[in-house]
Amino acid sequence: MADNPAPLSKKAELRLRVISALVLGPPVLAAVWLGGPAFDLLVMLVAVLGVREWVRLAEPGHQAVPFTLSLLAVVAVVATDLFRGAGDAVLVALAATPLLFVAALVTRMKHRLLLAAAVPYIALSCVALDWLRTENGTDGLALFLFLLLAIWATDIGAYAAGRTIGGPKLAPRISPKKTWAGLIGGMLSAALVGFVVALIADAARPGVAFIIAALLAVAGQAGDLFESHMKRRVDVKDSGKLIPGHGGILDRIDGLIFAAPLFALIHALAGEWLQWW
Repeated sequence: MADNPAPLSKKAELRLRVISALVLGPPVLAAVWLGGPAFDLLVMLVAVLGVREWVRLAEPGHQAVPFTLSLLAVVAVVATDLFRGAGDAVLVALAATPLLFVAALVTRMKHRLLLAAAVPYIALSCVALDWLRTENGTDGLALFLFLLLAIWATDIGAYAAGRTIGGPKLAPRISPKKTWAGLIGGMLSAALVGFVVALIADAARPGVAFIIAALLAVAGQAGDLFESHMKRRVDVKDSGKLIPGHGGILDRIDGLIFAAPLFALIHALAGEWLQWW
């Protein structure tokens, strides 16, 4: 039997992470910037790859059947969104979620609720991302970048504050390295970045953007903790091995998965009342 490869040093792992970011970052950002078919393709790709990793976490073991069932449900929702809009996609999701549960029950899957959760967890998050970018006219790009940069700022601020200040753990059983100081640092970082983005975009109320970005930071950290919990269930370090040095697609977008639907709801339901953008 061949020996397992030695783990990478921290320096080598950092180098690999940087190289992966430099290779994958530009085409992803280009798709976001261009919108249209390029962004639609990106959303569908994220959905398909996300389902593969979710099934690995939700129903470990033989995965051909649960992957096929989950993929059909998620693709149905995302395709409806891309061709008919977010409203119809939500209706399809409301039907697809219980249907996926029943299919998992009939095929004797052990973790039926988790498999059925692929629809709200992955599909509706993709719908929210697409709605923000494509169904908000000329504001779509700025709104999407507001969300994206707020979540990136959350991760950076939480890491910096956690390492610098330390203190009580946020959820020691799920993620031993996360601290309350990190959460607060992430919220402040996201709020400041959101405020700046709102100023640059000439938003009507940057102060409201400050508050919304802080809320998105909490959602982003919750998404991070949720995925950490899922990985601990099956004793894996990463959700996948798609991105060298980074893990899987879910490892990269776990914060967005929780924050995107919240942001879409805030903007859709209270955007005109707040008149913040």
